[in-house]
Amino acid sequence: MNRLTGIVLVALLVATQASAQAPGSNKAWEDTLAAARKEGKVVVTGPPDAQVRKMLPEAFKARYGITMEYLAGRSSEVAAKLRAERGAKIHTIDAMVGGAQSMATILYREKMIDPIKPVLMLPEVLDGSKWKLGKPYFLDPEGQYVLRISDSLSPLVHINTSIVKPEEIRSSKDLLDPKWKGKIAFMEPTVPGSGINTAAKIYAQVGEDFVRRLYIDQKPAISRDTRQLTDWLARGTYGIVFSADEEPTEKLRKEGLPLKAIYSLSDMPPSSTAGWGLVAMVNNPPHPNAAKVFVNWIASKEGQETFARAMGVSPTRNDIDEKSFLNSEVIPIPGVKYFDTHGWDFTVDVNEKVRLWLKGLLGR
Repeated sequence: MNRLTGIVLVALLVATQASAQAPGSNKAWEDTLAAARKEGKVVVTGPPDAQVRKMLPEAFKARYGITMEYLAGRSSEVAAKLRAERGAKIHTIDAMVGGAQSMATILYREKMIDPIKPVLMLPEVLDGSKWKLGKPYFLDPEGQYVLRISDSLSPLVHINTSIVKPEEIRSSKDLLDPKWKGKIAFMEPTVPGSGINTAAKIYAQVGEDFVRRLYIDQKPAISRDTRQLTDWLARGTYGIVFSADEEPTEKLRKEGLPLKAIYSLSDMPPSSTAGWGLVAMVNNPPHPNAAKVFVNWIASKEGQETFARAMGVSPTRNDIDEKSFLNSEVIPIPGVKYFDTHGWDFTVDVNEKVRLWLKGLLGR
């Protein structure tokens, strides 16, 4: 499915679901929505993805008549911005859609966010039967602050099959073959983001010595830009690439480039991830009622489907026909246990431990 088709489908979704989210659902919702419309807009930070940046504001405005000011950026950059603003007693952001590490180790730990659970009001959001877990999926220990709206299977690595044949990478030890020295690329693992998620997963599954040999002895290239990693993969600059941008890579594969996603190895089972699909409501927001409307909407069928279609991820609701727009490879199978790279304990303990260890190992 191309991006234009996705936009058209979301427009149809907005048109056909009006009755499902009518503002007459309850008095608290009516009052909040009326106050939000007076505020006029909501400021949301989120992934720097062109499709999300377009589709979320359009769908939200079509639903409620409220403007969404969308600020694209990496979660670590947004967290730094929030810290700086708080130091200056400035508040410009209402809500954040982002990744796990910044949410857990900065926003949550430093008490920059308010609980979402108490302000969920839409009946379809509160209906546990509409969620895969039987209730809204909160990541934090209290089950209130960090809402998870996506849970997808994530490729461990991508390869360029003109350089690396799939049968040459069957177990983790194959990655240490001297013939791949200088032919592997990673996302920067010493800052919050997909790079450290990958490194920490490898560390947890196959150990510290393996990570040292992979990140040091194999002389990999390290980038801070997923677009650069994707370009390196497509051009064959590096045959084995971790953290390439999944959607563009899949598009290039469909266009005929020799690219392949590897989801697991014999000693590294597949993993699930929230990706950018975590939502937090910033405290002291400039538009408090619009922030409440936004978190209800993004947790609803329409909001979550808009995000899932734009990002190409599996939603955490069960009333969305995800098979109509996703490859089966990224949809978790019910009842199967996956390695969750965005689990709370993994994020705040293992992930951070490995990040600091690699920071010293790589001399960052």
